[in-house]
Amino acid sequence: MGEISMPKVVLLGRPNVGKSTLFNRLIRSNRAITHDRPGVTRDRLEGVVKRRGENDFLLVDTGGITLDGGPGDGPEDLRGYEAGILEQAKLAMREADLLCLVGNAREGLNPLDGRLADFLRTTGKPILLALNKVDGPDKEDLLSPDFYGLGLPLVCCSSAHGYNIRLLEEEIRARLPGAVSSHAERLEEDAGPDGEAPMRVALIGRPNAGKSSLLNALAGEERMLVSDKAGTTRDSVDVRVCLGGRELIFADTAGIRRRARISDAVERFSVSSAVRSSAGAHVSLLVLDGSEGLTQQDKRLIDLLDTRKAAFIILINKSDLIAPGQIQAAERLYRKDLDFCPHIPLLFVSAQSGLNLRRIVPAAVALREECLRRVGTGVLNRIMAQSLTRRQPPLVRGRRVKFFYLTQAESDPPAFVFFVNDPERVLPPYARYLEKFLREQIGLKHAPLRVHFRPAHADRRAAGRD
Repeated sequence: MGEISMPKVVLLGRPNVGKSTLFNRLIRSNRAITHDRPGVTRDRLEGVVKRRGENDFLLVDTGGITLDGGPGDGPEDLRGYEAGILEQAKLAMREADLLCLVGNAREGLNPLDGRLADFLRTTGKPILLALNKVDGPDKEDLLSPDFYGLGLPLVCCSSAHGYNIRLLEEEIRARLPGAVSSHAERLEEDAGPDGEAPMRVALIGRPNAGKSSLLNALAGEERMLVSDKAGTTRDSVDVRVCLGGRELIFADTAGIRRRARISDAVERFSVSSAVRSSAGAHVSLLVLDGSEGLTQQDKRLIDLLDTRKAAFIILINKSDLIAPGQIQAAERLYRKDLDFCPHIPLLFVSAQSGLNLRRIVPAAVALREECLRRVGTGVLNRIMAQSLTRRQPPLVRGRRVKFFYLTQAESDPPAFVFFVNDPERVLPPYARYLEKFLREQIGLKHAPLRVHFRPAHADRRAAGRD
């Protein structure tokens, strides 16, 4: 019988991280038996992941790997099966196009996770880290920092609740031979005359802030229905616009209201669609009504975007209603209210008068370029040395934290990991100082930034205790 000729992805990880639940979720079928008890999966299980308009790929579920070898080691339910499970995993890895290491966010980084990551690197094959059991965006910053230290591209997800499963599937496809070529073909179709793929920009904000009017003004024609009545736009609508020789896809979204006010089922769907559009955009434009000032709902939206590390620009629309001599005073007030995220760019605009409309696209392009920036480890360690020389870490319980090295774990958005002897001795004020110093030295003025502190020798110490 001939072998299935499609890309192959293998799920690997230590026992009870949720590989089988993730397998079932991705193939959209309950093929694998799942249970809280470790060791339920022992043999390889294969299934096909299908999505309309995309290439299929083969997904392989494997048993929990302990890397300890002989019988008698590992969890009780695995004893006597460890060597066989490891051999099955090795066979699957040999045939794989992509290795997907699954971690358990609720249990935190385990020494075995680090040893497994090193083991997978020996294959020379691409690796993606699926951090499972992250039940929503509010949990990402809380549960993911330690895992960035593995130095692998990471997607937070929840196989049980479905959070970010579509994103995980997209990240998998982007790393597969067949999917890459298909993706490249789509980009070629979407690309402008210079071959550059269009940048996706989402317009979001409360109802009647003027999102559709702004899009019409940028496009130079009436592409969207505009009305004084709030909530005219219900669906997230994509509009392709060529500005300054660059092609952009604007997603005009429904107004986001407080949950208590979302009583209509159609509007509830619209809000969900708006949030999804923002998550799928390269840059978001948060449009505020300048005639009303900064409301509590605006602050909640800004906090949501900042927490999710979205790349966004705040546009104060209807600024023609502010007296020209009062713009600077108004900006100072906005900046004071937004002191919890001082890096967010702020631009006073007017769809009616055309104020600063020409500055929107260049600002979005510059922000996107910041998000994609990569910095070498050598440069980062020189920056770290400068920051420590300029301002020493404070004494905590009579001792200073020791910094060993700094590396960039990810881009889009940029994520940096400081390896230290004791992360608990890095106090929040000093962490903010380091982030600010990094921004200044690297030139990341407006991009969202993740900074994590990880124990440099935690894996070695924990391995010694095993």
